Amino acid sequence: MLSRTADHLFWMARYMERAENTARMLDVNYQTALLPQSAGVAEQGWQGLLSISELTHDYTTRYGGINPRQVMSFMVKDERNPSSILSCLRAARENARAVRGTLTTEVWETTNQTWLEFNRLLADGSLTRDPASLFEWVKFRSHLSRGVTVGTMLQDEAFHFIRIGSFLERADNTARLLDVKFHAVQSDFYGAADEKDNEYDFYHWSAILRSVSGFEVYRKVYRNVITPEKVAELLILRHDMPRSLAACMHEVVTNLKLVANEQSADTQRRAGRLQADLDYGRIDEILATGLHAYLTQFLDRVGDLGAGISRDFLVAAVH
Repeated sequence: MLSRTADHLFWMARYMERAENTARMLDVNYQTALLPQSAGVAEQGWQGLLSISELTHDYTTRYGGINPRQVMSFMVKDERNPSSILSCLRAARENARAVRGTLTTEVWETTNQTWLEFNRLLADGSLTRDPASLFEWVKFRSHLSRGVTVGTMLQDEAFHFIRIGSFLERADNTARLLDVKFHAVQSDFYGAADEKDNEYDFYHWSAILRSVSGFEVYRKVYRNVITPEKVAELLILRHDMPRSLAACMHEVVTNLKLVANEQSADTQRRAGRLQADLDYGRIDEILATGLHAYLTQFLDRVGDLGAGISRDFLVAAVH
């Protein structure tokens, strides 16, 4: 496969996944903001959302102080923000258009229609009128895109690059979400947090779980009160949790093997080692060294992996 084609497929998938992840975080923040809470706690939630995407500086440069409506506008429809939902859906569509012949008609039409319909919804004022419904729509369209890809595409190299892009982006986002949300509790987390307001704790941890569709999963797996240690375990080490780091890395490694070439051995080794650390890791050992330190290292390794994939597969060789 041409590296240019692989590049477009990889980034098409990453941008669609990023749009969904942004919608998930905005939705949870919006719903949580409707609960009784102090102004400080509410502001911390919106600051955390910007921090996850590394957009705090860009936002404050343009808008100054934290304002929920301005943060939502910035993260949903600001064309100058490359991580806004609008920018992500446009980038997904442009990458899909560049490789139109590699995609099935259903995959292309789903991606194209998502872009056109999202613009119509923005023009109709959906963000102001009913933000929750708009975020749910974005999540649904991402689910639809993934389902149509799995259901209609030949499982060849094109399919594998789409999967690699999706799950690498998802792993990155889950790690960022965990890092920022645990940081909101204290500077680092080593397990057994101090007793605080239990009601706040419940809403804080359940909001994290809801942002990754993990609330019902948590109840099914652990059947007890929500504790930060178990939240971390579910979202880092559980292979049967679709958005966990372990599940994402399993998909990345599996699909990397299927597109391996003569220069990708080191990238595969790095990916395999990261997967092995998750396969055989224990949450008490992770917390003993500090969750922030662990997640920072994980994000560095995922960034490294993305650079390796780009080098091995996506950047056209100069002859």
